[in-house]
Amino acid sequence: MSQHYIVKVATRLAVLLFFLTNVWTAPVTRAQEGDNLAELKLKAAELTKQTKYTEALPLLEKIVVADPANAEMHFQLAFALIAQANTTQDEPTQRQLRIRARNEFIKAKELGAPDPLVEALIHALPADGKVSSDFSKNIRANALMVEAEGFFAQGKLDEALKNYQQAIDLDPGLYYAALFSGDVYQDKGDFPQAETWYQKAIAIDPNRETAYRYSATPLMKQGKIQEARDRYIEAFITEPYNKFARAGIVQWGQATKTVLAHPNIQIPTDVSFDEKGDAKINLDPSALLNGADDGSIAWVAYGTTRSAWHKEKFALTFPAEKNYRHSLAEEAGARRSRSPAGSTGPKAKTLSPAPAMLKKLNDSGLLEAYILLARADEGILQDHPAYLKQNRDKLRRYVLEYVVTGGGQGGNPPKAAARICTTRSLNSL
Repeated sequence: MSQHYIVKVATRLAVLLFFLTNVWTAPVTRAQEGDNLAELKLKAAELTKQTKYTEALPLLEKIVVADPANAEMHFQLAFALIAQANTTQDEPTQRQLRIRARNEFIKAKELGAPDPLVEALIHALPADGKVSSDFSKNIRANALMVEAEGFFAQGKLDEALKNYQQAIDLDPGLYYAALFSGDVYQDKGDFPQAETWYQKAIAIDPNRETAYRYSATPLMKQGKIQEARDRYIEAFITEPYNKFARAGIVQWGQATKTVLAHPNIQIPTDVSFDEKGDAKINLDPSALLNGADDGSIAWVAYGTTRSAWHKEKFALTFPAEKNYRHSLAEEAGARRSRSPAGSTGPKAKTLSPAPAMLKKLNDSGLLEAYILLARADEGILQDHPAYLKQNRDKLRRYVLEYVVTGGGQGGNPPKAAARICTTRSLNSL
């Protein structure tokens, strides 16, 4: 996805979710501020709700001067600046506006605006403000899209919708024309039509997370909480390493007060490889102290299996790849090798929590889904597209059975469950 597309996606994510839930409270209440400032805020809020971001811009600039510690106002100002960039023809001016917008998001974060949303937005905007302006290889369709974005930023929804739909007539595979048509209908309150167009976008590219996530907003507005949850889940499993997909499901969890967590299966085995490719396996002393009765000692098989993959099995399994990488098949095989379900060694009498959870995941066929969504590194994540194509249902089941139930604990995870947080780690949402 180009930076230009990311900026559009970022804008709609935050605008839709901002008005959906009250994610943070401004530090200055109306009773504490002057009448003029309160009036400016009310006017800016009304213009923003009408998607008249460019009209709201000068008001927001005044507000942040008068109320510099207000995270919400810096957050809204950033969007107004992006909208102004979308209506500006001069490229250097566009870049400066985007740089200012990024700085406003950073300021909002410093003042307490919630992660992961703001973090994703900061990441989406390049530090130099330079983005691509291409939506379509069809010159006419692309021109219509660029013009439509200017209309949308000014609150001219009918004009924007006309352009989006003319663009998709010219380029039927234009994902963003269908997606943004859904946005317009959503902003106009026509939720059935919004759903129709979001589904058209999904049909154009089911392996892109955005339309799933956008389509959750009108469902939330209608109080269809579970249906919205399913869309956020679909977005997350489609692009689990996308900051906006993670932000969507985390926002849903915050809005519904749902504890989201992955099962916490710590590996007491450290595996490293020297220059010759030989493995060094270090087993945590605590696993040895526990003895074999609870299954902890079996983790030594994890390291042995990974060593075999590094030495020869990777090359045999992936002959088209020249260089070794940590793969999903390796990690799943290593975890199964120590699992009571896959181990040929002595069986544990009573499993400790981590081995027991590993066995449960393995027995239910969700071990690979857990690894991809909770434990992926730079090597493993390369296996996600192929797994998604064949096993979308398993990824979905994993999130439903484990993530939205607090790590498989019915929404009340004990210490053994790792709560999904808002860091940039691939091991968290």
